[in-house]
Amino acid sequence: MDEKTGKLTRIKKFAGRYLYVLILAFPFIAIDIFMRLIGSEINYFQWKMVVPNLLFNAMWIGLVLGLALNVNRTFGKVIYLIFFIFYFIMFFANGIYYYYTGLFFNFNLITMASEGSSYIWDTVTGAKPVVYVMAVSVIIVAAVSLRMFPKEKVKARPKRILIVLGVFILLHIVTPFLMGYANKELEWDTWRNPHNIYDSFSDVNKSMKVCGLYEFVFRDFYITFLKPEEKENEDDLTFLEGIYSNPSEAAKNEYTGIFEGKNVIFLQLEGIDSWLLNSEDMPNLHGLMSKSMIFSNHYSYYNGGGSTFNSELAVNTGFITPVSYTQNAYTFNKNKFDHSLANIFKNMGYSVNAFHMNTREYYSRGINYDNWGYDHYYGLLDEKKYNDLSYELDRELILNESFYNRMFRKDEPFLHYIITYTPHTPFTTAKGMGKLLAQTIYGEDAELPDLSEEESARMYAGETDYMVGLLMEALKENELYENTVIVAYADHYLYTLNDKTILDKYKDTENNLINKTPFFIWSSDFERATYIEKVNSQIDILPTVLNLFGIEYAPEYYMGRDIIDKSYKGYVFFSDYSWYDGNAYVEGGEVSNGAVMDAKALEEMNTLINDLVRKNDMTLKYDYFRRIYKSTEKATKDEALTVEGEDETSLDSMEETDGEAVE
Repeated sequence: MDEKTGKLTRIKKFAGRYLYVLILAFPFIAIDIFMRLIGSEINYFQWKMVVPNLLFNAMWIGLVLGLALNVNRTFGKVIYLIFFIFYFIMFFANGIYYYYTGLFFNFNLITMASEGSSYIWDTVTGAKPVVYVMAVSVIIVAAVSLRMFPKEKVKARPKRILIVLGVFILLHIVTPFLMGYANKELEWDTWRNPHNIYDSFSDVNKSMKVCGLYEFVFRDFYITFLKPEEKENEDDLTFLEGIYSNPSEAAKNEYTGIFEGKNVIFLQLEGIDSWLLNSEDMPNLHGLMSKSMIFSNHYSYYNGGGSTFNSELAVNTGFITPVSYTQNAYTFNKNKFDHSLANIFKNMGYSVNAFHMNTREYYSRGINYDNWGYDHYYGLLDEKKYNDLSYELDRELILNESFYNRMFRKDEPFLHYIITYTPHTPFTTAKGMGKLLAQTIYGEDAELPDLSEEESARMYAGETDYMVGLLMEALKENELYENTVIVAYADHYLYTLNDKTILDKYKDTENNLINKTPFFIWSSDFERATYIEKVNSQIDILPTVLNLFGIEYAPEYYMGRDIIDKSYKGYVFFSDYSWYDGNAYVEGGEVSNGAVMDAKALEEMNTLINDLVRKNDMTLKYDYFRRIYKSTEKATKDEALTVEGEDETSLDSMEETDGEAVE
């Protein structure tokens, strides 16, 4: 046998001996390939990501096979199946969640008592068919591959296991450095650096592109549940001190104090997108706009899971869900917010209460609203037991007797925060709340129309509008109409639609400008509609309202600005650091909509957005308002002790002088 034939024979023997290893790796390789296909539309890629990404996948697959094939056969199969089932579940969950929201799933979501949990089954059954095709394909590949598991009994090989673990640990330490160096300083474009993305892990889509599924799941679990609290960064604290050390007074304008002393109702509208607020679908709400200050370029942040509560956080505190690190909006319930909406109005003698369908436990609303200074958070499901889904109808917020009696009282000025619910997925008349609503409209015994998803969404919006009609009637009946202001805005655009082509008909869906939503302020004092065209977002609502009610405040204590302030040009920024000022849409630090912008102005705005994100995230991270409070409290005590000491000294001097006079 010649040398060439011998080599070929050895290769065949080697392949025959170890081909099963490659076959056992196929299910994990298939999962990785499918995840890449799912995330192929994410517009983020750098060549320095390729090697570490492939290494991450190889080391995790190698770890699974290295452990499974170097212990006894039964235990090895168990290890293999545990890893496969776990990662298959994560793959399936990510596929469903990504096609539903445009974001990959992360463990933070399962720590949320989310209202969406009641619709998990609808989300699963409503997922794109391609997810099921991929899932079935992976199961078939796994079933075939498992047949290749070695049949012969082998003893555990401790040395090989140690080598496998050693190689894995070494590669896991080294691989992140192959992405390049992370920024030492926080810069506006830090988010574009793959190593920064890996370290912060705040952008789930980019993190998945950088890591691949296997490392993504491991790191996400570590950051969510295991990562120790970071030590304080002196640079961050110095940065915050520079912002908060010398608070200024907000500027006044022609609208300052026009609502002083009036009642106010904040009406947070679940999913009422701009295309739904029209005279046909929502005549009551649309009718209010004829006597309103209309902010025609308003945007609501969409940060993935918890978007509704993110709007609640923004409007109530002036801050948003962190961008540069992973933390849910509702988890800051131990932070101090002395300058929150509720605390400010409560200090002015207002009663401040929140009303919603769901319980105090969802999103930990009870704890959060208490922390923000509300007298009480009222949930319909906390009030009474419902035998059907009628609690999901927005009309119940007004028709519920206990809610009605609390809302429409004249004995003291009030601030009500009302959160609607009805326009919530699934949009169908075939079952659930949609069926109940259709029966309410067409009659219980009537043959219900088979409405499309868009038609159902419009019907749901009509229910919210019916509630608005009841609200306005109740204000009139209780002689509160003339003395009440309504601040109405949507929590987010209607991203919960399964058929995204519906949005394509009515909105710019190519970028973050899809987040454009309604926002207006109504008062019977207005004779006609006034349009404010400056770009703005949820963070601007609180300072704007404070000015309209003539309340003095320090602009530094909020992220947003009074929209009516003439010195404010208006802008909105998003969680990927893109921003829009009404002219230029900037993405990746560059103008992407063809608008003309001076290079210096572009750099200044990029820096401003970066500083705003840093201010937001670090203020929440370090609970900085508590630091300010403690510092002020200490200064007050020191001053009191000083004054007390001076008084004692003066008294002693007087006693001595009196003594001399007597003598």
